[in-house]
Amino acid sequence: MSERYPDKFLIGLTGNIAVGKSLVLEMLAGFGAAAIDADQVAHQVIRQGEAAYDDIIAAFGAGILDDHGEIARATLGEIVFSDPARLQELEGITHPAIRRRIDQGIQDADARVVVIEAIKLLEGELKNAVDAVWVVDASPSTQLQRLQKERGLTKREAKRRIALQNSQAEKLRQADVIIRNDGDKADTRAQVARAWQRIPNALRWL
Repeated sequence: MSERYPDKFLIGLTGNIAVGKSLVLEMLAGFGAAAIDADQVAHQVIRQGEAAYDDIIAAFGAGILDDHGEIARATLGEIVFSDPARLQELEGITHPAIRRRIDQGIQDADARVVVIEAIKLLEGELKNAVDAVWVVDASPSTQLQRLQKERGLTKREAKRRIALQNSQAEKLRQADVIIRNDGDKADTRAQVARAWQRIPNALRWL
């Protein structure tokens, strides 16, 4: 248990794009964990009236807004996913707001086990807050297929998104638990169930 959250057991769930983190998060929620999706939080903090909205407009210009004045994530994505420096600039704006929102979500959670899904978990301060790092893994060919089929990206765009990711090998090196997600859902669920059972009862349940 961390000093910051002495009544919670925190699982940091990570892995690169299209490995199936959201599926594992959903499964853990089914076992009784409180689930926090950092990507959803990131979508929340860029909305009108939210913490990062004005700073993003100042940095990237009004051209990224849609007809309703909201930030068009697809337009913003075209900018940052083709320029690592601009992606880093965006993350510098959004990450503090995301971290504050996640912190509040942890404190408000009724469940004793809290899972935070974050693709950049190990690159930021969340790494030091979690009690265990779970990494979801899938082959590059599986990632490529999922990005094309599920997100409608071209093969070229999918490869570019994968290439922009930080090292999956480094994530695996730091993992306490590795979930291989190239097979079917039943196989993935069995792996998650085994790892869940290794969390002591006293930590899993209030």
